[in-house]
Amino acid sequence: MKKLIFFFLLIFLYQISNSQNEIKGKITNSKNEPLAFATIYVFQQNKGTVSDEKGEFQLNNLPKGKINIQISLIGYENYIETILLDNTPKELNINLKETVIETEEIVVSGGYNSTQHENAVKIDILKLTNNSNTVSPNFVEILTKIPGVDMISKGSGVSKPVIRGLSMNDILILNNGVRFENYQYSDHHPLGIDEFGIETVEVIKGPASLLFGSDAIGGAIDFIKEKPASIGKISGDYNLQLFSNSLGITNNLGIKGSTGKFHAGLRIGNKSNSDYLQGGGTFVPNTRFSGNSLKFNTGFNNKKMSLNLFYDFSDYKIGLAEEDAIDFVNSQGRGRIQEVYYMILNNNLISIQNKFFINKFKLEINSAYQKSDLIHAEGIDEISIDMSLQTITYETRLYLPSSLKSEYIIGFQGMNQFNTNNNNREVILLPNANINNYSVFSLLQQTFFEKLKVQTGLRYDFKTIFTESVNLPSETTFRPELNRDYNSFSGSFGATYNVTEKILFRFNFASAYRTPNLPELTSNGLHETRYELGNSNLAPEKSYETDFSFHYHSANLTLDFAGFYNILNDFIYISPSLDTTFEGYKIYKYLQSDAKLFGFETGFHIHPKEFEWLHFETTFSNVTGKKLNGDFLPYIPANKINSELRVEKNNLGFLNNAYFKIHLLKAFNQNNPAPEEEITEGYSIFDIGIGANIKISNQKLSFAINANNIFDKKYIDNLSTLREVGYYNPGRNIALSIKIPFGIK
Repeated sequence: MKKLIFFFLLIFLYQISNSQNEIKGKITNSKNEPLAFATIYVFQQNKGTVSDEKGEFQLNNLPKGKINIQISLIGYENYIETILLDNTPKELNINLKETVIETEEIVVSGGYNSTQHENAVKIDILKLTNNSNTVSPNFVEILTKIPGVDMISKGSGVSKPVIRGLSMNDILILNNGVRFENYQYSDHHPLGIDEFGIETVEVIKGPASLLFGSDAIGGAIDFIKEKPASIGKISGDYNLQLFSNSLGITNNLGIKGSTGKFHAGLRIGNKSNSDYLQGGGTFVPNTRFSGNSLKFNTGFNNKKMSLNLFYDFSDYKIGLAEEDAIDFVNSQGRGRIQEVYYMILNNNLISIQNKFFINKFKLEINSAYQKSDLIHAEGIDEISIDMSLQTITYETRLYLPSSLKSEYIIGFQGMNQFNTNNNNREVILLPNANINNYSVFSLLQQTFFEKLKVQTGLRYDFKTIFTESVNLPSETTFRPELNRDYNSFSGSFGATYNVTEKILFRFNFASAYRTPNLPELTSNGLHETRYELGNSNLAPEKSYETDFSFHYHSANLTLDFAGFYNILNDFIYISPSLDTTFEGYKIYKYLQSDAKLFGFETGFHIHPKEFEWLHFETTFSNVTGKKLNGDFLPYIPANKINSELRVEKNNLGFLNNAYFKIHLLKAFNQNNPAPEEEITEGYSIFDIGIGANIKISNQKLSFAINANNIFDKKYIDNLSTLREVGYYNPGRNIALSIKIPFGIK
């Protein structure tokens, strides 16, 4: 009897040890014809495969519990499925519906791996793999295709995103989910992330402190890296971009490969641009910039874990279009080598992102180290500012056992940051400092009645800032030692309601906060051509925002509307004062005031059944920002309409996926300037573009030609900081983009 029991026990243990979560199936179209080369991707494991010629696929070594799978193929709706795996094989046979209108995606920046329509927080996605995207030397300009997103620019090399009227300190930039720290507080500094190796950009509009803590009071922008190669393949691409306006050239090469358990990728790039031409044809002195980048990643996954390592490096050298540089550059003529008044910004970021699957639990353990070096030079050997910012971030999230209708998450986040002045330079703009932040949070998502999905969460943060004293008490630039601590609660409550499969309503209320940062508290020095003076008595900002949105889609039409009302207590901003320094520089001071922001975005996309080759898209964005005393806030975008008429043809002779587009950007008058700003006239900018895929012998390539500002309009956007030195936005630019993909099994 004992032998019999032992025998059955061995069989039972063998079944457990050899059982595995496996999904296989077949992808077909509405006519039940097999679809080859459809991508099947598992977000929790960061791995995927493609269907074969018969439309069949198979994925092994999947974790136990709940996973999200997205199946996508150009010309078809994305199919998104949430599955509970229990150590038994699953079969997934999918009919993809044909569509030419982009459908919803899974988003990863909302705290949950959910679809756009399931998330109570509105998250917009820009797919950078879309061949019809505008090509520009200014990456942030590409992001302005999203309604409600604008940019503060100082030429093509320096620009910062704006979300619903908030920017810089009030928007958090994320590099693949990692808080990106590179002296981002100033409109003089570049974004620091290039578009290559980035697959999608996710934009959270509105307070996101619940997810990310301080600095996400106005929203967050997450640059999501490209997916690994499909299992068993090596693939890559070479990209060349040429720009007539700035005589710019961009080269970028990437390669990646994947086995069943391991994957790795490498990407290198270079950019070089001379001074750009403003509308009318004359060049804008010292707007030249250049840079290099390197990105590497590797990972391992099985049914128990997913381990990923990322390394990003970039160095930028950017001319500063300041009054002191203009005379010198004009005398030397247009060029691309930085000689006077330029900035060097180097970034190193290494991050580890790990997931562990423990029965029905999922544990995420993420950490990152980044170092940003900032140098301001007045000449080749005349360095005035030399600083380094080192940041360590870490995060743990525990996903508790849940059903298909629920999600429960608890977590901890921390950050330790060190600012250091190097080499005893003349200007100490920011003191040596130590900043620490610790937080705990919880998130809950629950579905009721199949149609109503509720999300809520709560967060607590504790932050300390310590700075060393600067100079002697007898000096005008003296700054005493600073020791501050802050703590705050933030939270949100929201819901989505699917009236039908086509109609969605979304509501969300969120409270958020932002502590004053190092520049706002301690600045006391010349930054470019303005003298910035901090205020050590600044209080934290508080935000209370209500959002409402509506979405409708059919096979040939999408409609969207989103409105918001944001109450800001103790809003921090920088403003010129009537005071000047002894040398005559105007003094800019950091101030506070209660304020409010309100507005809406709306848009539609039409693809008539009768004209399957025709697309028409248009969006309108509106935002108003006011202080408590009735004055308007600075850096508020003008109302804008973005419209695009696009003609597409899958097969046109030897061309595949060919398109022709006409784009109109209409900016209205900005008649509500802040006291330190001027009224700005509206303008209309026309762009055109063509592109296609072609095959030469056995080699495929994609090309696109864009003509931006085709009529060479001479205009100033109200968010251009070059207005201060009397220059206009870029004029006509002809851009050529060539992408050559390659791959082997």
